[in-house]
Amino acid sequence: MGRDSTTPAETFPATHWSEIGRAGAADAECRSKALDALLRRYSSALRHHLVARLRLSPQKAEDLAQGFIADRILEHDLAKRADARRGRFRALLKTSLENYVRSHFRRASAKKRSSDKAFVNIDEYPDLAAVSDDAGRAMDVAWARGVIEEALRRMRKQCADSEDHVLWDVFEERILKPALENAPPGPYAELVRRHGFRSPTQVSSALIKARAAYAVCLRSVVAEYARSEEDVAEEIADLREILSRGREIAGETAYR
Repeated sequence: MGRDSTTPAETFPATHWSEIGRAGAADAECRSKALDALLRRYSSALRHHLVARLRLSPQKAEDLAQGFIADRILEHDLAKRADARRGRFRALLKTSLENYVRSHFRRASAKKRSSDKAFVNIDEYPDLAAVSDDAGRAMDVAWARGVIEEALRRMRKQCADSEDHVLWDVFEERILKPALENAPPGPYAELVRRHGFRSPTQVSSALIKARAAYAVCLRSVVAEYARSEEDVAEEIADLREILSRGREIAGETAYR
């Protein structure tokens, strides 16, 4: 049976900084769980940042990223510092992570400077700003990938929950596979045959609907850490530019 082009009404999330807001709640357990969930979603970005900025090994970066998540959640109340009026959460994470790593190595050096050469002396990296711009963007690129992956996961789940497998299939064949696998877009004629559309025009309508559904999911992910609707739009534009600079075709396509 053919599908029409009607797009169901979608509500833009009314609450911004939702995860961070819960993380900053008075209840310590609620705060810890919410911030833990948010940071672990983007832990890959934290690891990329450490490897690129401080030239750490992947294993050391993993250990420090996990330590940062645990320590800043349980001991230093990062959530309470995540004030929406103070700028982007992503920038706060970068600064907090670098400060955490500096403190970690200074403590380690003080204890084992004379005997343990396995520890990196943070004094070897006194000026993180001197690292190349490409290295400095590593976290941003990994963060952007994580945002897109989460948006796609949500869209796919929504399609599965509503049993709208046609919408996902059209989106996957025309958008995702060309972007992620460098495959040619699925032919309209094949999609017409596969799903019983009456014409290629209905495929185009389904694709428009799919793009709109993806856009809603993308905005919902960004709204979890952006401070306002205006900031959501700016963050999406910023992520698109990040991926474009990194020549990430998948990200560029997914934003169109």
